[in-house]
Amino acid sequence: MEVSFTIPDDIAGRITSRPADLSRQALEALAAEEYRQGKIHKPDLRRLFGFETSYEIDGFLKAHNVYDEYTLEDFNRERAALKSLGL
Repeated sequence: MEVSFTIPDDIAGRITSRPADLSRQALEALAAEEYRQGKIHKPDLRRLFGFETSYEIDGFLKAHNVYDEYTLEDFNRERAALKSLGL
C-alpha cells in the first residue's frame, strides 16, 4: 500500500533538514507507534525495514524510545530459571 500526504513547505522544513528523508521519518514514526500499541510486532518491523538481526530491531526501537514492558512476573520467571540452573 502506498500512502501520501501533503505538508506545507515551512512545516516540512522545521521537521527535517533533508526533505528526501521525510518519508522514511514518517514511516519510522508510524511503525514505532504501532509497535508501541501492539498492532505490529518485531517480525513486521523486520519486513518493513529489512532488518537482518534482532540487534537492528532493538536499536530501531531504542532510537524511537520504545521499550518492551518488563514486569515483575518476567523478572521472577527469569530468576527462577537461573536458580534452577544453579546460577
